Amino acid sequence: QVQLVESGGGLVQAGGSLRLSCAASGRTISSYTMGWFRQAPGKEREFVAAVTWSGGRTNYADPVKGRFTISRENVKNTVWLQMNSLKPEDTAVYYCATASRATVVIPTSTRAYNYWGQGTQVTVSS
Repeated sequence: QVQLVESGGGLVQAGGSLRLSCAASGRTISSYTMGWFRQAPGKEREFVAAVTWSGGRTNYADPVKGRFTISRENVKNTVWLQMNSLKPEDTAVYYCATASRATVVIPTSTRAYNYWGQGTQVTVSS
């Protein structure tokens, strides 16, 4: 069992930055691909970014490429999402999650992730 707790969300003006953290407990996450997802009101949860267990490979959704950076430090059992040049359309609840199994291709579907945090709200004002 893995418990995930996100933090770092808040209210920021467009063009600003936030850094989200995801702290894991209960089991080491060093063997898992870790992902960030987001869900805006009235919309489905969508993939944002993911990083393989070693940190050697990453995958980003097109809307955040070049603005967001995912990273991890397995010793600290923590994953981060650095978000720069934020836009109002980035407003959502952001969740971190662990992939249920190792795959060659970094998964982007919510169905491929089995442990989820409670989420942290990010609001970007225009």
